[in-house]
Amino acid sequence: MEKEKNFTNPEYYENRELSWLKFNSRVLYEAKDKTIPLLERLKFVGITSSNLDEFFMVRVASLKDMVHAGYKKKDIAGMTAAEQLEAINLATRELVESQYFTYNRSMLPLLKEQNIEIIHAYETLNETQAAFADNYFQDSVYPVLTPMAVDASKPFPLIRNKTLNIGALIKRRGDDKEIEFATVQVPSVLPRFVEIPSAKEGSRTFLLLEQMIERNISKLFLNFKVVCAFPYRIMRNADLPIDEDEAADLLKEIQKQLKKRQWGEVIRLEVEAGIDEALLSILKEQLRVKDEDIYHINGPLDLTFVMKLYDLEDCDMLRYKKFRPQKVQEIDPETDIFDSIRKGDILMHHPYQTFDPVVEFIRQASVDPDVLAIKQTLYRVSGNSPIIASLAQAAENGKQVFVLVELKARFDEEHNIVWAKKLEQAGCHVIYGLVGLKTHSKIAMVVRREEEGIRRYVHLGTGNYNDSTAKLYTDCGIFTCSEAIGEDATAVFNMLSGYSEPLSWNSLVVAPIWLRKKFMKLINRETKHAKEGKEGRIIAKMNSLCDKEIIAALYEASAAGVQIDLIIRGICCLKVGISGISENIRARSIVGNFLEHSRIFYFFNDGQPEFYMGSADWMPRNLDRRVEILFPVDDEKIQKRVYHILEVELADNVKAHLLNPNGKYEKPDKRGKTLVNSQEQFCKEAKLKKEKDKDAYQDRVFRPVEPV
Repeated sequence: MEKEKNFTNPEYYENRELSWLKFNSRVLYEAKDKTIPLLERLKFVGITSSNLDEFFMVRVASLKDMVHAGYKKKDIAGMTAAEQLEAINLATRELVESQYFTYNRSMLPLLKEQNIEIIHAYETLNETQAAFADNYFQDSVYPVLTPMAVDASKPFPLIRNKTLNIGALIKRRGDDKEIEFATVQVPSVLPRFVEIPSAKEGSRTFLLLEQMIERNISKLFLNFKVVCAFPYRIMRNADLPIDEDEAADLLKEIQKQLKKRQWGEVIRLEVEAGIDEALLSILKEQLRVKDEDIYHINGPLDLTFVMKLYDLEDCDMLRYKKFRPQKVQEIDPETDIFDSIRKGDILMHHPYQTFDPVVEFIRQASVDPDVLAIKQTLYRVSGNSPIIASLAQAAENGKQVFVLVELKARFDEEHNIVWAKKLEQAGCHVIYGLVGLKTHSKIAMVVRREEEGIRRYVHLGTGNYNDSTAKLYTDCGIFTCSEAIGEDATAVFNMLSGYSEPLSWNSLVVAPIWLRKKFMKLINRETKHAKEGKEGRIIAKMNSLCDKEIIAALYEASAAGVQIDLIIRGICCLKVGISGISENIRARSIVGNFLEHSRIFYFFNDGQPEFYMGSADWMPRNLDRRVEILFPVDDEKIQKRVYHILEVELADNVKAHLLNPNGKYEKPDKRGKTLVNSQEQFCKEAKLKKEKDKDAYQDRVFRPVEPV
């Protein structure tokens, strides 16, 4: 008799944080790819840094809180918080070393070959360059700086999160014994790099702002001798501890907590390699940092500045040709969008197809005299959002406008507070989310009076209502005026604004109450079919997979013979290729020019396939602690298009990284195979002008996907 398998064995799971670091290594891989234009590669160096900053401020900070609280419970991979921090430390140092090796040994020489030079040593400047830099400092930098000395009357100043600073040891002239500490913040209001005269005709030369300040720092401390000066930078705990049950006013509570972010525990200190030991000792003591949290950096701190270089003028040959999102064939921008939706459900695949119809949907609704109400959830929006403007206009035009603005969207809290107040002032009904939950669902509903009666038009999506990121993130959205979905949408908004909790739903599946059960039911159904000797098949595309119950169900399905393909951009705590457990599971990550963000789920269902899309990943927070929406794709024509998206991504052998049984991600073997870059292919397909050509192509490719 076969021994019962334990699908929850910690050995079968990858630690979440270490999996995320592997993802960031895949981002850095793009900077190493010689087939990518140089400035595109440089951009990925900066993205790696930006990702790492947020990882420390949130994930590492959370683990440190656990250690401080004496929390001993192990994660799904069997690791305590202390063990995770130790492993993270080692993996992060390897990643940072690789990042700076790529920057120093690859990016800088290649930029120089293209007549773009970034100077890292003031001593290498010629006389003309040095004079220019000194004059620039005197005229444009010196008036902005605020030097801060520390002595008996001046306590150690607040060092703000993520700011670049220069620490110095100074001593009064004539007094060789008394050494004091001083610091100056490199002002973020000034450009991080400054173009200076080039020594070579036809080339461009840049000097970093902190080097100018270091060179001239003695001018800030007259009558003092500067013993040494080195840049440093800190990360603070940025996780907001909001007690929503006790908060009388959530908006005011979040505003209060935002101020505390600048006082959070220091969880990482970056210093320039070779920093003076006495200076470092003062920083360690005053910032209360341990040795294991100090990173000695071989190069400029905070490489996010290189993303600004991406937009250099006259460098088009060093960038991809900018892709222009194509029109949605089913929508004529010159006609009434509601007429188009009434003809049938409409799928949009961003950024390959333009996000404009979504913006236009809200704009037309705001001025249409037959529209009675607009209801929408907002998680992250752009800085100058046309959707916000249209919602405000709709309220001013006397329509009922209900907006849920999620104030707890991390690092967008201040931004969303501004929008919430603006909408309230315009007369919109605004709520700030639900107590204890984040509202992450992407839904908008327009209620319109028509000859046949009241009709509800609904937009459902996998991404935010952000017209800027819609050009950079891959997402899917659907317009529908289905009566069943309209009823469900009304129920969703009633649930958000009041205390209504529907007993059943027509089509939508909503977290935190119903979504986990639905996914488990769908996975278990495939398992049941496989055990009965039928074909079992699951394809799931998402950002992250780290839910233990879901992974255990996938293991059981695999053990029963279900063929499972996972397309997971980021965290994947599942392991493939475990004998008798996950031999039928394949996992891949696609990292390319666009950020893969859509969530798509396919279940074979004994030859009656079901397709779903939504806002949720397979993570505990999405399934249990957020308001999320999963929506079905019922239209057969749209099903073919969605299946095609999955098929092309499973065939990708250019931007895909395959997860191996050893836990490493490797590029697929392309020898003798046709190259498939899924993002590039979708760009080409979006440019096809004739709808009949697109249909013919989709019919041809709609076939069972073979494992790649």
